[in-house]
Amino acid sequence: MTTFITRLTESGTGVRLAVKDLIDVAGVPTTAGSRALAEFATAASRDAPCLAGARAAGALIVGKANLHELAFGASGVNPYFGTPVNPLDPRRVPGGSSSGSAVAVADGDAEIAYGSDTGGSVRIPAAFCGICGLKTTHGRISLTGVWPLAPSMDTVGPMARDIAGVAAGMALLEPRFAADTAAAATAGRVRPAGFDVDPAIDAAVDAALAASGIAVTEPRLPGWAAAREAASAVIDAEAARADEALTSDAERRVLLGADVRDRLAHGATITSGRLARAREFRPAWQAELSAALHRAEVLVLPAVPFFAPLLTEPGPHEFTVFTNPVNLAGFPALALPVPAAGGLPASLQMIGPPGSEALLLATGAVIEAAAGYATGRG
Repeated sequence: MTTFITRLTESGTGVRLAVKDLIDVAGVPTTAGSRALAEFATAASRDAPCLAGARAAGALIVGKANLHELAFGASGVNPYFGTPVNPLDPRRVPGGSSSGSAVAVADGDAEIAYGSDTGGSVRIPAAFCGICGLKTTHGRISLTGVWPLAPSMDTVGPMARDIAGVAAGMALLEPRFAADTAAAATAGRVRPAGFDVDPAIDAAVDAALAASGIAVTEPRLPGWAAAREAASAVIDAEAARADEALTSDAERRVLLGADVRDRLAHGATITSGRLARAREFRPAWQAELSAALHRAEVLVLPAVPFFAPLLTEPGPHEFTVFTNPVNLAGFPALALPVPAAGGLPASLQMIGPPGSEALLLATGAVIEAAAGYATGRG
């Protein structure tokens, strides 16, 4: 089994919950999917605070879910613990970094899973495995007890088969949460310039919006490409600092997977000047997104512009081109599956202003009902 790094049989009568193995669970080591941590890890002395609501509700934690090593990759491939099997097509990558969380939900091992999203790590595996995932507003959910990747962009969020399940997961993370707001009446259909999108995915997103009855405009976001570059610089530089204890220790460094070791080495080369310029771009990008969200209540585009690649298909793949600009801004975003030509679902991504998780879920429920993918799976 590669879905879980650690299976658990804890008592509980509530929802079955999978927890990404970079979130501390009392009595269990946190590995972050890395041999460099696993071989030295001791059991966590306490739960991460984000688990408090689940514990109070009596949730049954079924396991610590596998992930792309150190949460630093979007394919979900893990050379040490094994790669979770994509339930839609075992030949394809499951998406990462929250690969095990997505697969646990899609396979029915868990009703809800917790993932983390720094550049798309909830939304990308949700897209590739045909489920729903919510990237929360940066700072809304505590990151204490969560292994860091890029602290200025890290978030924890819920994943489930449908919107109702994601809402239930959000209520575990934040016990007073309720998706009790009206759905959006207007959506801005974003088409970032300079990025290729599979025509079947674009058509699927457009069809889902049309079926929902939500009024659609087409705003321009000229800063998208610059936001992507800035986000990548921030993630890589902050990851190199967060994991410096692993890369500076020769005994641990050799235990890192080659892809992660190379990315961390690259992150260490990002100059302080480049990092400062990337961070200085953030307020302008937040203002650009906010202006678009004054003209439409939510923004919509694909979560990923292509279907899950084959495991044998050479990369690199630009998994995060439509996700990491949202992390740079710190805004929330929802990914939900919609029917597409060819058999695999597309994933519609919806962005809202800070704190608008209830709006995203209410609107997602309307689109889900109109598109019919979730209810059509049996």
